[in-house]
Amino acid sequence: MSPVNAVSGELKLTVKGARTRLRIVTVAAGLMHANGVAGTTIEQVRDAAGVSSSQVYHYFADKQALIKAVIAFQNDAVVGAQEPLFAHLDTLEGLRAWRDAIVELQRQRQCRGGCPLGTLGGELAEVDADARAGLAEGFSRWAAAINRGYAAMYDRGDLVADADPGRLATATLAALQGGLLLTQLNRDTEPLEAALDVILDHVRSLQVPRGD
Repeated sequence: MSPVNAVSGELKLTVKGARTRLRIVTVAAGLMHANGVAGTTIEQVRDAAGVSSSQVYHYFADKQALIKAVIAFQNDAVVGAQEPLFAHLDTLEGLRAWRDAIVELQRQRQCRGGCPLGTLGGELAEVDADARAGLAEGFSRWAAAINRGYAAMYDRGDLVADADPGRLATATLAALQGGLLLTQLNRDTEPLEAALDVILDHVRSLQVPRGD
């Protein structure tokens, strides 16, 4: 049995144990995204991950604990994958590149699946307070990354004085999520493109005119 951290109460994992746990979480995340949380059983995760029931329950006391781990995994996967683009959201060109990358990803996926965080939120927000809090944390991290770009523009004097970077970031993320949902339902990226283009047009309208 792996030792337990006396402070956090979490298992101290060996390298092999960490890899096994990650395999279980990765498989569970894929199954829950494809089939829903309610439609995914511990037994399905066990079989797909190629582990025993005792291994699953060694790392996760119950399905609730596994769901919590999946949410943390998806927060890192979805938001972390955008980090290189987040670094350039302080210009319209950088925002456009981010927008184009998101749209292209949906084209590659044939507009299937939607946002992993949004999908989990739609299923769990009203039935699992802990899951809702975990997902809200992920969205807050996402909004904060967008906000950093807008705040940098504002601090440089690129945006008008009454522009609100925080509200812009929230509106951008809300438009993105709504666009992703409609894109999934319609199997067409046009709603996503329209939602993000309207946001970028609004940001452009807030820019301070510069002389030649």
